Amino acid sequence: MQKKFVSSLLLLLLLNVLVKPLWIFGIDLTVQNRVGAEAYGLYAAIFSFTMIFNIVLDLGLTHFNNRSIAQNTDQVSKNFSRLTGLKLLLGFLYLLIAFGLGYFLNYTSIAFGLLLVLAINQFLASFILFLRSHLAGLHLFKSDSLLSVLDKLLMIVACGLLLFTEILSTDFTIMHFALAQMGSYVLAAVIGFSMVLRKAGAFSFHFQIKDYAQNLKDSLPYAVLILLMALYTRVDSVMLQQISGAFENGVYFQAFRLLDVVNQLGYLFAVLLLPIFSGMFSRKEDVKGLTRLSFSLIYTGALAIAVASWFSADEIMGALYNEYSELSTPVFRILIISSLAFGSTYVFGTLLTARGNLRALNTVALSGFVLNIILNFILIPVYGAQGAAIATVFTQFATAIVQVWLSFRLARMSFLPKYWVKLALYTSVSILLSYGLVIIDINWMLYLLFSGAGTLLLAIPFKMLNLPAAIDLVRNRFK
Repeated sequence: MQKKFVSSLLLLLLLNVLVKPLWIFGIDLTVQNRVGAEAYGLYAAIFSFTMIFNIVLDLGLTHFNNRSIAQNTDQVSKNFSRLTGLKLLLGFLYLLIAFGLGYFLNYTSIAFGLLLVLAINQFLASFILFLRSHLAGLHLFKSDSLLSVLDKLLMIVACGLLLFTEILSTDFTIMHFALAQMGSYVLAAVIGFSMVLRKAGAFSFHFQIKDYAQNLKDSLPYAVLILLMALYTRVDSVMLQQISGAFENGVYFQAFRLLDVVNQLGYLFAVLLLPIFSGMFSRKEDVKGLTRLSFSLIYTGALAIAVASWFSADEIMGALYNEYSELSTPVFRILIISSLAFGSTYVFGTLLTARGNLRALNTVALSGFVLNIILNFILIPVYGAQGAAIATVFTQFATAIVQVWLSFRLARMSFLPKYWVKLALYTSVSILLSYGLVIIDINWMLYLLFSGAGTLLLAIPFKMLNLPAAIDLVRNRFK
């Protein structure tokens, strides 16, 4: 089991490092440049809109199923048959709500067509996550890792053909992009279903209304949490498009897309941490060591990327985008700071979720949503995309700090004061190092390499990055 987990962790990181940057920089970035800021801005706003109400597709079933199977592996066959029918029913309800709200927002015919495709895509993506929750709950991390990148791998092939060959007789549009995603999701969902079916042993498709009522009751706290988190992390894009227009939202998304890349580091850890934390809590094991280790690793990686990116933002945005990079650069500088807060949330929010402290998490998420709405209403009319970025940074850091405090109080643990002192010193020295490299005035690509590597190396003397201890601690979880 030790070797199995360590190799699975490495596989998960390797696959995501290989596939997702290729998707984001090779395909998604090319699409943004090809269709223009306004068209992609409309796509981004509708995508964020469909993400906000994504909770209706799930109502917390994925998190509930992951935690349930991690604590009792015998549940996999029962949950697979029982919850799939409910998942389809929720999908139908989601589409009705999405289309109704789209009509209420007076979307044009083009926007409504995009809404139709993207809403279906959200259902398919949610269904794939639901299938993955069975694999993760069983600690089948290799299978989960493969399924986690399969849809993106298929999209790379499909969109690559549309973008870089003459297969299309017309110009590439944002609708072509959305439809290519749909086809990839369908194929990935079919493959994922067969993977889970092989582990579950059997599948019986039927609707059980009485059982569904109990399932929804058990998963409702997870549903509320996911909804509130989606609201305060995605509502800025919707508000920006409604207040300042699709072009301003396109500028914002040029920067936000890169933040999404950085946040993948923390998300990968969270995928593994949820079932691990759940199992540890069920066995009444101490989670302090794993929590500190996970936070240190995520913080170190996020800091290395954030600091280097902040000082070379002009060159990065100019190299990536054909248009309006001078407008998105200051937005990126603001947004990249929030990656440190996102990393913290992936650890401490996951810990609280695994522990079952959903009421506390929901209170934090609701407060974050209210704060984000207020800040966006104040800042967007004055500062546009930069205002939305400022609102994101304040909201993410506020909620992250509260989650750290709640984790320490509810899980009855703490980090020694000297740890926080080392963290502050490490952060300060890393910033000074990166600034010193700016003064030298080297090529920006070399700067990124030296700054990032320097920050990672500094973590060793500050004892923020201890890979042998990381491997030993993770192995001990699976003796």
